[in-house]
Amino acid sequence: MSDLFTSEEEIVRPRRQRRRRRKRSRFGSFVAVLASLAVIGAVLGGVYYGGNAVLNSVDGLFGEAEDFPGPGTGEVPVTIQEGATLRAMGATLVDAGVVASQDAFIAAADDNPESRGIQPGNYVLRSEMTAADAVAALVAGQGGERVSLPEGLRVRQTVDRLAEASGFTAEELQAAVDAATLPEYAEGEAEGFLFPASYDLGGEVTPESLVASMVARFEQTATDVDLVNRADALGYTPREIVTVASIVQREVRREEDMPKVAEVVYNRLAGACAANGVVEERLQMDSTVHYAFDDYSTVYTSPEQRQSESPYNTYLVSGLPPGPIASPGDAALAAALNPSSDGSCYFVAVNLETGETAFAVTAADHEANRARLEEYCDASDLC
Repeated sequence: MSDLFTSEEEIVRPRRQRRRRRKRSRFGSFVAVLASLAVIGAVLGGVYYGGNAVLNSVDGLFGEAEDFPGPGTGEVPVTIQEGATLRAMGATLVDAGVVASQDAFIAAADDNPESRGIQPGNYVLRSEMTAADAVAALVAGQGGERVSLPEGLRVRQTVDRLAEASGFTAEELQAAVDAATLPEYAEGEAEGFLFPASYDLGGEVTPESLVASMVARFEQTATDVDLVNRADALGYTPREIVTVASIVQREVRREEDMPKVAEVVYNRLAGACAANGVVEERLQMDSTVHYAFDDYSTVYTSPEQRQSESPYNTYLVSGLPPGPIASPGDAALAAALNPSSDGSCYFVAVNLETGETAFAVTAADHEANRARLEEYCDASDLC
């Protein structure tokens, strides 16, 4: 057969060969992609499991991380938040002037195996520490004694709990409270401004540094919620907002109820509940009467207590009480700045075990809710 002609078999064979070559080429590309993904996965895995070390190695390309020479001076209250990463801790310490850079802190933490166990809480460190010393101080604090202060305590109760947990006397702690540097709007009164949280009692903690940590923690929250500006926007002073928050804190337990209680407070202060049977501008809150008598043995108040001449007796005195009645937490402060808008004028707890609270606009609906409480109390020992 002439070379000018090719058989069908000869035509098909090169085509098949070409297809096989394409298949091999595609398979090779697929393998290359898998290999690339494996490399990327290994790198990402290294970042995930040893992210700080990777970051530090990158930082090392640009020279040694900035660090203070130490040993540092003074006392700086610092709060490590729940769930904070080492980088977040480093940012907190940089902002507080404790360490010079995040990278120096992370490098020091990587050199200290115990740094992975640093606990959230309040610490007293020094200004301009070396990163290694700062890590060591945080590590040392994690194994020491701590005290947890719940929301809603008054100063007297706070001092008692601190004395019981710390070994400091109540007199020493009260003196530290009296001498504490408070926000200007606190008007020299610590009530409401000792923030409820968990505090470290180890190391070189003193009554003064402990109280300073509590005030610093309040100021941190005040900054977070923009207390000064938000209070002004609502037409109140920061101290008045803290007072509202303290009432909210004492009146209900469930966070979802707090904005509703705050609304009731504001509605009553504004006279918006007068048409629904509330004496104009009177809060009529049992929590303020409890404060006046320093009596928390029952959720109720007596007729005699509600007739007292105390400025904290909001059954007789119009407007807010003279100041906060307890230390509010984050949720209560947020509620005081973000009240609901349901038009409620009344509320009452209807289950003292769960804290369930019922709200009402009218006096008639409120009486129906009170009947629910009475029915509950007939079957409960909590009343």
